[in-house]
Amino acid sequence: MKTKKPNIILINCDDLGYGDLGCYGSELNKTPYIDTLANEGIKFSDFYMASAVCSPSRGAMLTGCYPPRIGFGEFDGRAVLFPGQGCGLNPEERTIATQLKSTGYSTKIIGKWHCGDQPEFLPTRFGFDEYFGIPFSNDMGRQSNYVPQRFPPLPLVQNETVVQEQPDQRALTERYTAEACNFFEHHKEDPFFLYFAHMHVHVPIFVPKRFLENSDNGGYGAAVEEIDWSVGVIMDKLDQLGLRGNTLIIFTSDNGSRALGEGGSNSPCRGNKGKTWEGGMRVPCIMRWPEVIAAGQNNTELSTAMDFFATLSHISGAQLPDDRVIDSKNIYPLMIDTSAKSEMEYFGYYWRDELQAIRCGDWKLQLWRDQCEVKELYNLREDIGERNNLYSHYPDLIVEMEGKAQKLRQDIGDTAKGIKGKNRRLKGTVENPNPLTVYRKDYPYIIAEYDLADMPVMTG
Repeated sequence: MKTKKPNIILINCDDLGYGDLGCYGSELNKTPYIDTLANEGIKFSDFYMASAVCSPSRGAMLTGCYPPRIGFGEFDGRAVLFPGQGCGLNPEERTIATQLKSTGYSTKIIGKWHCGDQPEFLPTRFGFDEYFGIPFSNDMGRQSNYVPQRFPPLPLVQNETVVQEQPDQRALTERYTAEACNFFEHHKEDPFFLYFAHMHVHVPIFVPKRFLENSDNGGYGAAVEEIDWSVGVIMDKLDQLGLRGNTLIIFTSDNGSRALGEGGSNSPCRGNKGKTWEGGMRVPCIMRWPEVIAAGQNNTELSTAMDFFATLSHISGAQLPDDRVIDSKNIYPLMIDTSAKSEMEYFGYYWRDELQAIRCGDWKLQLWRDQCEVKELYNLREDIGERNNLYSHYPDLIVEMEGKAQKLRQDIGDTAKGIKGKNRRLKGTVENPNPLTVYRKDYPYIIAEYDLADMPVMTG
């Protein structure tokens, strides 16, 4: 590994499906910059988020732990966090940013946080020097199709201060990208870590007119292509600053697409966001690090976003915490060695606090769905669409996999079986929480359009 610490950029999209990118098979969405990223680095085909919805998947990625281990299985009966809710990531948890900051990195998050919006739970309390973005989903504000829920205006937050209410979402991706470029400029002499959490392609979709006019896939495709544009601007800026070679870019999504039939695709996987079928949790993952990762690789080993914690700690020289259980595996060997094998013995598919399926090697055993026990076994290498149930053909394998599922249950629990788990930590809680903005009946849905005159211009 290089002596000089690399810059690290983690780009996390919202609800982007496994089949939404050209390099993952899309024939609808034009993603030339992301495809270039894949061609110049490594593409993972068997990569998972630890949940099929926003808050738990993000908490798991940042801490390197299954959602139930950190109390992120559910939130007062809800699957994700909502504005003004009195819980969030426990302040005692360590995040990727905490790890990197401890070794001298400048750290920033841009975009969606969704691990709690009370002051105790904001990203600046978890190792991030700077924050600019919306602390939860972009539909949790004053949008016309959500008026009955009476959400307060969507807050745009700088560090811990609301600097704008109900920002024009058509301009947010451009504003976020400008923030990213400014961050690179200001920290070009330091090792830096940027966590760029896009709002796209979560609904409601707001995009500049030029992307909508050029899309062959409606508003959804326009949102995907605006993400691609942003990636291109970032790549261009790194080139301008001479940072390309020693910058690790990671590109992924927080869960599968919900918008099947509305432009989104998890093909060839079955299912969608909110489900433990492959389409809910298997997502794109691309890494480029020109001075370290060989170009044009395709990796089929089992890996997850939880693994970023141990991997980036290894790359930065940060020590892993020894006072708690961490599920993260170091996948640096997979990044640099085509013959390396995954250290992950098994992967549990959790929905809330229910263990619904488990994967061991190429095999996936479905255990629980829709409040019922199920008996389904799939060979994912041959049947990624989970259509050919082989449960009756491999009794010995099923016994082995059920044993591993029981081991995971005893560790972090399974409400479907009434098992609490012995290695669970509590989420953070506060008394008398308040939303960051206040609902007013007459508040407008969208404010005046942001002035885009100062946006960076791509070259070439």
